Amino acid sequence: MHDLTRKFRDFFVSLQLTVALLILSLVLVFAATLDQVNLGIWAVQAKYFHSFFVMWPVPNSDVALPIFPGGYLLGGFLLANLLAAHIYRFQLTWRKTGIQLAHAGLILLLVGELISGLMQKDSNMRLDTGDTRNYSESFRENELAIIDKTNAAFDEVVAVPESVLADKGVIQHPKLPFTIRVKEFYPNANLTLRDATTGAGGPVATAGIGARVTMRPAPMTYKADERNMPGAFLEVVGPAGMLNSWIVSPQIGMAQAFTHDGRTWELTLRFRRFYHPFSLTLIKFSHDKYPGTEIPRNFSSRVRVRSDDGKEDREVLIFMNNPLRYGGQTFYQAGFEQGDRVTILQVVRNPGWLLPYVACIMMGLGLVIQFGITLAGFIRKRSAAQA
Repeated sequence: MHDLTRKFRDFFVSLQLTVALLILSLVLVFAATLDQVNLGIWAVQAKYFHSFFVMWPVPNSDVALPIFPGGYLLGGFLLANLLAAHIYRFQLTWRKTGIQLAHAGLILLLVGELISGLMQKDSNMRLDTGDTRNYSESFRENELAIIDKTNAAFDEVVAVPESVLADKGVIQHPKLPFTIRVKEFYPNANLTLRDATTGAGGPVATAGIGARVTMRPAPMTYKADERNMPGAFLEVVGPAGMLNSWIVSPQIGMAQAFTHDGRTWELTLRFRRFYHPFSLTLIKFSHDKYPGTEIPRNFSSRVRVRSDDGKEDREVLIFMNNPLRYGGQTFYQAGFEQGDRVTILQVVRNPGWLLPYVACIMMGLGLVIQFGITLAGFIRKRSAAQA
């Protein structure tokens, strides 16, 4: 038992493991860089770096096989290797202070990347001049929103993630007096008006815009300037049987309404929303140019920040390289639309955003300290030799 424990310890402490992990990491980065042409940056991150194994789908089947260690697995082993080396190999002496500090910074960097990979959320907030919003919308994720509009004072919303729709099951919720059957789901779909040329291809809905349009699956896109528009064919079923059927998609751009048992409901497949305990109002968007040219000089948004509890009410100017940090979110100036009236703010929630900065400072300081200790020892030896 003692020999087994020692072998286990030696495995994680060994320099050979460090070299092997670094080589595998280089191969992973190289493969991900090549595959980025096909999948795009977000899909590559999920497939190669935010996973324990890189999976290969077997053609003409739903089976996926692990073919290479992913970023989480390599990072976890590298973190364990560094911690084991600190515990069993490195001595806590002042001569090794720089090395200890540099390795501690590297460990903190790995931990920071893990926190960012698991907890970071990216979204955007689109504001027209004078608009107020307390939510931002996801770039890539979607949700089915079932909204009870009966009460004029507020809306009761049940949000269903896109992953649930992809399972093509039955959606039930205590707040819903009916169930929803997902008959078809396409990760990316095209909607066209139904006419004599399109025929009866695709599902035909009995209510809403789905009775006038055709929905067909489309190839997935991974380009940075494009996004997939999913579509679903749903059946709303009450206690007495099916009420109606619908086609939903973010391309429709509006909710579709119906009534049931004296209550008014809306269905919409929209970009996933992240609600915040504060709101932003766009006062003015500025698009400054260099005099006599069309070359942009500055983009800025003057917004009013108001918290739900009333403790915060102030104006803030957001411009390039000067984001707003508030409520655990960071708001960056990202773009604009419609003749300089609409601003687009990128909203980032990353609890570990500060860790990479601290880690880099620790590693840099550790290298400087270790170099200074080595240099001082060299000068002392040379002085002694000359004496």
